Amino acid sequence: MQITKRDEEIIRKSFQPKTWNDVKTHDSWSVFKIMSEFVEGMDRLSNIGPCVAIFGSARTKPDDPYYILATEIAEELTKLGFGIITGGGPGIMEAGNKGAHQGKATSVGLTIRLPFEPHGNQYIDPDKEIAFDYFFARKTLFMRYAQGYIAMPGGFGTLDELFEALTLIQTDKMVSFPVVLVGKEYWNGLIQWMRDRLISHQMISEKDFEMFHLVDTKEEAVAIIKDFYERYAIKPNF
Repeated sequence: MQITKRDEEIIRKSFQPKTWNDVKTHDSWSVFKIMSEFVEGMDRLSNIGPCVAIFGSARTKPDDPYYILATEIAEELTKLGFGIITGGGPGIMEAGNKGAHQGKATSVGLTIRLPFEPHGNQYIDPDKEIAFDYFFARKTLFMRYAQGYIAMPGGFGTLDELFEALTLIQTDKMVSFPVVLVGKEYWNGLIQWMRDRLISHQMISEKDFEMFHLVDTKEEAVAIIKDFYERYAIKPNF
């Protein structure tokens, strides 16, 4: 990995010695920024209606089969009365917003301020993009305002969001909305590792595997969301 001069400068500044007073002062003022992100986010998201969150890699290209599949899943979900909520970036996030846009449904982007992603993708509704500085604030609002979770192939961020949802469902801190992992070839290794390690060491139970579904097609993914709401006689398009 090549380190640029800009990277070196960022690293140097990040590790500059700070006094304890500097740390405390910065933390105290950060509270107000964190509060503002939660307040603005909750205020604006309280009116978006039912949405399904689509997670996945920002690196996925538009000609990738998973990009195309994510777009199709999102568009099909709009036919059930759902909008789509994503992280607002490129790749799978863009695909999810594109599907919502094509389905003429609510298209929400919870973007994160990053130097390599200066703005959200073009398919987010103009008034439905909310920018965050803090990943944890953004993720909290994802969990609070999504009514289903579609996890496409992705990296650390996708895994973080996936396991956050599963942890909250496992601990009864969130309604057990459907969690769908799309792409058996991609996810099977992780699932097998969970069985080999987490189950064998009694870190989780076999019942915990009921919290998510593993599928390959848009029909399967959409059917799981649809069946959940029909089973409990819940109308998502309230």
